[in-house]
Amino acid sequence: MHRRRLLVAPFLMTPLAARAQSLFGERPIRMIVPVATAGASDIVARIMADAMTPLLGRSIVAENLAGAGSTLGANAFQQTPADGQTIYVPTNNHALMKLIYPQFAYDPVADFLPVALVSRQPFVLAVHSSVPANSVPELIAWLRGRGTAANCGAAAPGAVNYMAAELFRLRAGVDFTIVSYRAAAAAAQDLGEGRLDFTIDSPSLLMPLVRQGKLRALAVTMAGGSTLLPGLPGLQEAGVPDYDNAAWTMIFVRPGTPAPALAALRAAAARAVADPAVRQRLAAAGFETWPDATPAAAEALLRSEIARWTPIVARLNLKPS
Repeated sequence: MHRRRLLVAPFLMTPLAARAQSLFGERPIRMIVPVATAGASDIVARIMADAMTPLLGRSIVAENLAGAGSTLGANAFQQTPADGQTIYVPTNNHALMKLIYPQFAYDPVADFLPVALVSRQPFVLAVHSSVPANSVPELIAWLRGRGTAANCGAAAPGAVNYMAAELFRLRAGVDFTIVSYRAAAAAAQDLGEGRLDFTIDSPSLLMPLVRQGKLRALAVTMAGGSTLLPGLPGLQEAGVPDYDNAAWTMIFVRPGTPAPALAALRAAAARAVADPAVRQRLAAAGFETWPDATPAAAEALLRSEIARWTPIVARLNLKPS
């Protein structure tokens, strides 16, 4: 378990931090992150912890509780008091957990109260340099000729990159074999060595291999492209209809959190996301912020994600790995 405590000197406290002292007392704020250390959501969570600490005047302790498609961390979060003293920072798996783990006792919308919509990360569709495709239409044509002989590397079923590949299969009308790995980094390594044909995954994993000439990046998953990867089209603009996908991160508290504590957390998160220095740190790590980071936008995105993935998960008959 990885924890880090962030401390703020009293003379550095903001007016918001001074008000927060009466709400949170001397106890640190616990931040539950349902992914492993150094995962995408963990990186964002720790950037936000650094940014929110001086605004709240409280130390923040990040705790990684990974496993079981985020249900391990989500369940631990639900066992904490609804006092704002614990915040929860999940990624896309949050929209999938009840679909893949129907026995999970909590509703991903009703039992989680949004604080902020923090970040999004465009994924990259990249092929091995031996694949005869220099564009998405060329890749689609090649895949249609190869069928299930073509392969795509991904983490376990239900993982963000696995679902990105399944969405590509569905929207592009192609077929291929998904080779599952325990970790996305292992799939990227095999792709770089030519043991796979393509993958869809984070820029931090794939772009170093692109720069080495081992891979060819064809597109990003976000509609309209990404300012973080200029020159690469969005899959939708490259000919894959209705493809718009990104790895996102939100912050939640438990419903029933007292209004003053909720307001303080929301204000601190909003200020952090709007801070140019925080945005620069996120961009350096491969993340964008959203045009609208409000709690309402977070809930709207979550509901739309659940609606989108429900029929796909049912069609795939995904089961816990």
